[in-house]
Amino acid sequence: MKQVRTRFAPSPTGYLHIGGLRTALYAWLFARKNGGVFILRIEDTDVEREVPGAKEVIYDTLRKTGLYYDEGPDVGGDFGPYIQSERKAIYKEYAEKLIELGAAYRCFCTKERLAEERAKAEAAGRAFTYDKHCLALSAQEIRRKIEAGESFCIRQNIPREGETTYRDAVFGEITVPNADLDDNVLLKADGMPTYNLANVIDDHLMGITHVIRGAEYLSSTPKYNHIYSAFGWEIPEYIHLPVVMKDRQRKLSKRYGDASFEDFLDKGYLKEALINYIALLGWSPGGEREIFSLEELVGAFSLEGLSRSPAIFDTDKLKWMNAQYIRALPKRDFLERATPFLKKAGLDKFDAGLIADIIQPRIETLGEIAEKLKFLTEMPPFSRDMYYHKKSDADPENSVPVLIEAKSALESISGFEPDDLRRALSGLIEKLGCKPGRLYWPLRIAISGTEVTPGGPVEIAALLGKEETLRRLSESILKLKGQNG
Repeated sequence: MKQVRTRFAPSPTGYLHIGGLRTALYAWLFARKNGGVFILRIEDTDVEREVPGAKEVIYDTLRKTGLYYDEGPDVGGDFGPYIQSERKAIYKEYAEKLIELGAAYRCFCTKERLAEERAKAEAAGRAFTYDKHCLALSAQEIRRKIEAGESFCIRQNIPREGETTYRDAVFGEITVPNADLDDNVLLKADGMPTYNLANVIDDHLMGITHVIRGAEYLSSTPKYNHIYSAFGWEIPEYIHLPVVMKDRQRKLSKRYGDASFEDFLDKGYLKEALINYIALLGWSPGGEREIFSLEELVGAFSLEGLSRSPAIFDTDKLKWMNAQYIRALPKRDFLERATPFLKKAGLDKFDAGLIADIIQPRIETLGEIAEKLKFLTEMPPFSRDMYYHKKSDADPENSVPVLIEAKSALESISGFEPDDLRRALSGLIEKLGCKPGRLYWPLRIAISGTEVTPGGPVEIAALLGKEETLRRLSESILKLKGQNG
């Protein structure tokens, strides 16, 4: 039995999009599940759309996610080069062989003629397909045009009669009338191949056994099979993946600014959660389980679980899953992931361990840390109304004496760790003969300026420290007194 060889072949036209990363993940999972080889190939023939540095982003993203490739541009292999722009001579050789086999021909049509023919098709309400105008050129005419320096491309020669059928592992048997298949350009005038030629040549020469790619290629795969057949090559097995949709009407697309893998990392999503969620976009392991490590995904993955239906990217579900991963992190790991977000928000001067204790159970993304703890670095505007709290029997008037007592109690303690604060405040509650909320509610408002905080007044005071806590308490009491008066 042949060794399974899969490939991920992205274009370096920007950051790695979620749909592309899912393709890479499934190709990697299938190779690993079957003891095969996973290859990275860079398809950079669209020179105009290439973004500087995008190749490095692809390499880095695959490493970050744990999708290590066995062969590729920066790791080598026996079937290189693995960058298409470095394989131009190979494509030229095979394009000319196709001409010899009658499966391709030189086309000298100008842009003006093609535009005119396209306009005619549009006016007639039909899809434009090339009319094989140059197929009938004699060898002498072709030689004369070449000697005259006329520019030409090489087009595929697809029969107009009959139909082409192939089997896809997800979508089953696909049949396309040959009349619907255009004589696409295989090799452009500048010698660069199009995807129509390069993907077939590369997949064959690199020994790819299973082609895993998006469902948008379903209708054009018959064109590629005509090339395989012309050379007498074995056609690989096809696994076309359902489209990833932004909603029921629009598909995710990096061309239209939808989030990339890097964007999600910057927002505070964990790479493990992203990979786990992306794995479930169009694939089901069966059963109710949803949380899988990468190693567990290898064991669970099967083609039978792939769906034909479009997968909708549900950000709320991703947030839920990310929260599960955040809460499962050991404290040290959480702090390692959270530190860049703490630094960016100016929160790295506070006790990181205490921050972890109060924030880790209460966030869905690391990006929420800055907003939830903003009150530590920037006291919100004073609001008298926040002191009203029916359950605690608190209001602006009766909060003043309680806060004065709290300030006195906190001034008198030498330590300001959470345990010190709890003892002092518990003693004050006993002295006042009130319920805890009667003290804790106005104290929280006075030192944080907000009604909802991760952690209570004990943790907030410990984070702020004695000097800042007392300063805020004094200021809040003065403002309350002024407005009460």
